[in-house]
Amino acid sequence: MFITGCTNITSTNKKDIEEKVATDEVNYTDQKNWAFESGDTQSPIDINTTKTQAMKDSGVIELNYNNAVLDEVDNGHSIQVDATGTAKINGRNFDLTQFHFHAPSEHKLDGKQYPIEAHFVNKAQNGRIAVISVFFNEGAENQGFKKVIDSIKKGDKNTDVGEISIAAMLPTNKSYYHYLGSLTTPPLSENVEWYVMKNPVEISKTQIDAFQSYYNSNNRDIQPLNERIILKHEE
Repeated sequence: MFITGCTNITSTNKKDIEEKVATDEVNYTDQKNWAFESGDTQSPIDINTTKTQAMKDSGVIELNYNNAVLDEVDNGHSIQVDATGTAKINGRNFDLTQFHFHAPSEHKLDGKQYPIEAHFVNKAQNGRIAVISVFFNEGAENQGFKKVIDSIKKGDKNTDVGEISIAAMLPTNKSYYHYLGSLTTPPLSENVEWYVMKNPVEISKTQIDAFQSYYNSNNRDIQPLNERIILKHEE
């Protein structure tokens, strides 16, 4: 069993979503007034790992992300890096469009919240959105995240950023939890496929502090699971 939902985010809606998120102020201290398109399958959630179900499909994720950066910007609610590459998820093809960060993490695992969570946003030709979520935990310095922080400090954009080791910001073991949810910023559109990596990636305390000097508490509140099923894939 693989959760994909029943409707697609069209290319027109996708453009509207991108423009709205890019231009609207995201006020994290006033989340109760964020507008909902609907509200039954919202993200993020607290994943109770004891209540997940084993995936019946193979569920294999193959990530082939390019290190060359198109752009890096402080977009007003996170640091966003525009990049390219491909993701093959359970045999379906997606293209990486961008990745960004939230501090502290938006998702939780059994009530545990991590210092930072990265979202790698992938889109298919039919408009479907699949987000790879990676928790960052305090540990050794991360060379990929170091370049992200160093570049934003200098205000680098476009080709000035050069390359970022995206692989350094992804866990080697790609076991994950999968559920159907939403964007975590307005317009909070639903039918987004979430793949929350089970294993965190290490970054240093200095790197955590550096990001939090830009953003601290740019995380959406936990949302009700309602009747949704959470699947797990083990490598």
